[in-house]
Order: sequence, then C-alpha cells, then structure tokens
Amino acid sequence: MKVAKNNLGFLVPFLWFLLGGAILLFYIEKGEVVLFFNENRTPFWTTFFCYFTKIGEEWSYVIALLIFGYFRNFREAATIVLSGLLTMVISFSSKAVFARPRPFTFFYQEGLLDEIIVPEGYRIYQGLNAFPSGHTMSAFALFGLIALLLKGKNMAGFILFIIAALIGFSRIYLFQHFFEDVFLGAICGFTIAFSLRHIFFQQYFLSSQFWERSFKKSTDLPV
Repeated sequence: MKVAKNNLGFLVPFLWFLLGGAILLFYIEKGEVVLFFNENRTPFWTTFFCYFTKIGEEWSYVIALLIFGYFRNFREAATIVLSGLLTMVISFSSKAVFARPRPFTFFYQEGLLDEIIVPEGYRIYQGLNAFPSGHTMSAFALFGLIALLLKGKNMAGFILFIIAALIGFSRIYLFQHFFEDVFLGAICGFTIAFSLRHIFFQQYFLSSQFWERSFKKSTDLPV
C-alpha cells in the first residue's frame, strides 16, 4: 500500500492503460490498430517515432546506470542493471516460446501486404518473434523502475509513464508490433520493475554500507 501511495504518478495512468487496453483487445480484431495507423501516418510523426522508439533500447539503461551510480547509490544502479538483464532474458525466451508473427509476416501470410504502406527510412522486422514487444518491455521495466526509485515524485512518475507508453505506441505506429504485443510487453516490463524494487530494498538484501554509497559520495569524502 505504501509503495502505491508513493508512486501514484506512474501507477494511476498505468492502471488506466491496463483497463483501456483490456477493453480494446476484447472488441477489436487482430491488426485493426496497425491498419488504423497504416492509413493515418504523417511524415512528421514517422520521423519522430523512428527516433523516439530508440529510447527503449540498451543505451538508455547505460545512461540510467551512470546517473544513478553517480548521484544516487550503487544499490539503485545494480537494480537497473539487473532489470536490463532480466528484460533481455525474458523477452528473448518468451518470443521463442510464443513464436507469434510480426505484422509484416502476418499480413504477408494473409495476402494483404499490398494494403500496407511501410514507413520509409526504418527497418521493418519480419519473422515469428513479435510477442511480446521487447522495446515496450524494456521501456516499462526501466522507466517504471526509475519511477519507483523516485518515490513521492508524482509528476516525474507521470512523465516517465508517458515516455514508456509512447515507446510502446511507436512499435505499433512503425509497423513492428500488434497492440497485444505492446500490451503484454508493458505488463511484463512493469512486473520486472516492481519485483526488483521490492526485492532489492528489503533490509536483508545488499545490506553492506557499500551499496548505499555512490561515486559522488565517494569523491566527496575527505582525503
């Protein structure tokens, strides 16, 4: 309960996202959201999302690790590292287990590829590795974790949710994933974040004073 109260900025819109997403999945046919954006892309938003989607990639973890390791503490930095590793393992293994087609492969198999306008300037992935969305899982794992670590900062949490949600949105817009891929990716990602935040901040876990220090605190010590 305390964790929820301290992280309403991220949790409230995330719960609304889960509710709205579940309703949407119940009423729409597979591929409807992809087809909607296929018919309504613009050059500006295509360029924007081609760059914005990259925030869900590995380099964001590196930047977060450096910032938290320098300004916050090694415990939080270690949690960020583990979240990235867990996300990678779960993403690759679940894609192999589910083996669901990406939009390009799905519409090709259905004989409907001629109706698709592929976004220019962006590599479109093919194959049976769509479910769940790795970029979305990564985004919700990283930015959800950061929101949990910055407890009590609701505006920051809300902004972090918007970033994660837009990364998920970009995967559909760029013809890389279906909505269900993004929906499950978000759930898995935030589950990773929430679980690690709970485990790593138990009193018995990483109890050495070393983990409460940071590079900044270490350099500030008197010689």
